[in-house]
Amino acid sequence: MPIHKILLVDDSRTELQHISELLRQAGYSVRTAENGQQALSSLAEEKPDLILMDVVLPGANGFQLTRTITRDERFADLPVIICSSKGQMTDKVWGMRQGARDYVVKPVDGAELLRKIQALG
Repeated sequence: MPIHKILLVDDSRTELQHISELLRQAGYSVRTAENGQQALSSLAEEKPDLILMDVVLPGANGFQLTRTITRDERFADLPVIICSSKGQMTDKVWGMRQGARDYVVKPVDGAELLRKIQALG
């Protein structure tokens, strides 16, 4: 399934702006959420083709949110890429165990992120 619509979940407005701009310049439609509740509300409104998920979020963290989304039958086919400053191998392994398809460490390398997105589409 080609990826066109991306939901970007991050509590940093700077990151939201930076990554959104990168994705829009690459031709993607981007919606943003600053916490788990906003992300779940956005999912209920319109299912994206991909979620880019930060780990450190207010309330439920990105690992918990990824697990919730990927284990919900309505979203089981929805790929999640974790995009976090938590770059230890244990973080990456844990993220994949929660259902993420890939993991990108911040600061984001734009070319790497775009390659990973294209590999899913």
